[in-house]
Amino acid sequence: MVGQMGFILVLFDKLKQVRCLHLAVFLLPAVLFAMDARADVVKPALIEISADVSGVVRIEVRASIEALLTGINARYKNTKQSPNAAKYDALRVLSAAQLREKFIPFESRFLNEIYLKADGVRVPLVVGSVTIPAPGYTKVPRPSIIILQGPLDRSTQKLQFYYPARFGQSAVRVRQVDEKAAKWHWSQWQWIRTDEPSQMFSLAELFTKRPALEVIWSYIKIGYVHILPKGLDHILFILGLFLFSPNWRPLLWQVTMFTLAHTLTLGLSMAGFFSLPSRIVEPLIAASIAYVGIENMRNRRLGNARLILVFAFGLLHGLGFASVLADFGMERDAFMTSLISFNVGVELGQLTILAACFGLVSFWFGQKSWYRKFVTIPASALIAIIALYWMIERLEII
Repeated sequence: MVGQMGFILVLFDKLKQVRCLHLAVFLLPAVLFAMDARADVVKPALIEISADVSGVVRIEVRASIEALLTGINARYKNTKQSPNAAKYDALRVLSAAQLREKFIPFESRFLNEIYLKADGVRVPLVVGSVTIPAPGYTKVPRPSIIILQGPLDRSTQKLQFYYPARFGQSAVRVRQVDEKAAKWHWSQWQWIRTDEPSQMFSLAELFTKRPALEVIWSYIKIGYVHILPKGLDHILFILGLFLFSPNWRPLLWQVTMFTLAHTLTLGLSMAGFFSLPSRIVEPLIAASIAYVGIENMRNRRLGNARLILVFAFGLLHGLGFASVLADFGMERDAFMTSLISFNVGVELGQLTILAACFGLVSFWFGQKSWYRKFVTIPASALIAIIALYWMIERLEII
């Protein structure tokens, strides 16, 4: 916090020195917003239940142990809003072994409060293993993997899972497994946002392939939600492209280059051909947003250099999209369908942002003589200053 406040005071002083006190006052709330926005987002737990025909059930819970231990759940938009934020920050820098020790006393409570029911009867579960990543890059939450195991009668027709709201929201799906026949079937994700168990997962029809429309719709939703409301990085980047010019043509060129680029790296990353660690990708994404904001204030015309840079920035953002899609996995028998559907969801999210911007701003004020002075420049400055703060923070300088 001391470093953050120091950053704000230095920035404020520099703006005063260049006789931009009014701009400093305008942008100061943006920096305060950036401090809060870059706290860890409270993410839902991802739960995958594998029902094996051999009579075993295996549950993989991918969640933040730091959040579980400090009671930070969906009541909070991000971790900084919780009174236990300091405890959370202290846990996130612990080694994997140290955090595992902290979790051991919590295991019994964890097992008591969640449950899996098979045909209405609670399945006895035990903790099989707990995998905790090294703290590494602390600007990105580390998801730990808790493996639960238990017996499952081969005649089971329905499964139901409960993950208490006090632990957070969750997304759950079931995989029907027959290892000998090399067959499996993933159900659709169920998003649980209230303190209720999941709907019943039917095991009556094993190994049926998900309908194509079901796959398409589920991944479109995942892509769209990643942009709206969760993708603040990408929202600011799209807003930066929009602010460059109130006319459609420059925007169309930029969005086309951005879309082609992030589609390329998203596909390559998900196929396992290319990836970069978060400690590199995250600061560079922030830098790309800052550049777009600064460039908006410097230039009025769209040049080839900007298009090339927007393409390069799109490559980075594609790696960011890939990290999200990797959390949910891909349909092995519908890889391209899943990938394209997710990308369609992303594009629909971006188009929603642009449509809102045109409807609320450009349609009414785009041709006004004061548009650049009172809309483009102040809004671009706000975007740039937020992104610069993110970049410095992600480099772990403050």
